[in-house]
Amino acid sequence: MSDDTTQGAVPPAEGRTVRVVLVDDHRMFRTGVQAEIGETDRTGVDVVGEAADVDQAVTVVTATRPDVVLLDVHLPGGGGVEVLKRCAPLMSDATQPVRFLALSVSDAAEDVIGVIRGGARGYVTKTITGPDLVNSIFRVADGDAVFSPRLAGFVLDAFASTDAPPVDEDLDRLTQREREVLRLIARGYAYKEVAKQLYISVKTVESHVSAVLRKLQLSNRHELTRWATARRLV
Repeated sequence: MSDDTTQGAVPPAEGRTVRVVLVDDHRMFRTGVQAEIGETDRTGVDVVGEAADVDQAVTVVTATRPDVVLLDVHLPGGGGVEVLKRCAPLMSDATQPVRFLALSVSDAAEDVIGVIRGGARGYVTKTITGPDLVNSIFRVADGDAVFSPRLAGFVLDAFASTDAPPVDEDLDRLTQREREVLRLIARGYAYKEVAKQLYISVKTVESHVSAVLRKLQLSNRHELTRWATARRLV
């Protein structure tokens, strides 16, 4: 993984442990994160639970009351924003607040802004290094806001504006996963590359592309790219 986030990563305080729940619908990715950060004696991170969808996430977070939840933005059952909505009382707990750090493959402005408005304390992409992720977890546990540098501008721009973004009815027809596939295809990724990025099969990518073309009434990926570019999605 390449380093695209916080600068000056520092090791956690000796003897300190942060309890973490991993929420991501890809088991292999959760396994990889667990291997990268879950060696508590080395990292200070204690992974106390995992979840693959919204309902599981709410159940596990409520049961374990972790310090930090690593939250994927796109999840079965309503996405990361739905998890944040349903866990709002835990986030506002005065004595033991549960804090959320979004960890996603998506770097789209609407995804970043959506989870931050939902209450997440930060947003980093899945290209982050293990040491930087550990550092981000500890910073969020301390109440800091953490962002990959190129994503922080989205948040500053969004909260500096008093105007709500216009609703794009065409984009709203797409599921979160279809939007992910749309952006990667529009950026010129081959189907195999999209499948690798999203931890899905090539056949699933093809199905999503077909659904996107049908919903947007487009004929091919070239029209799709023009459509996405016109809306600044790439």
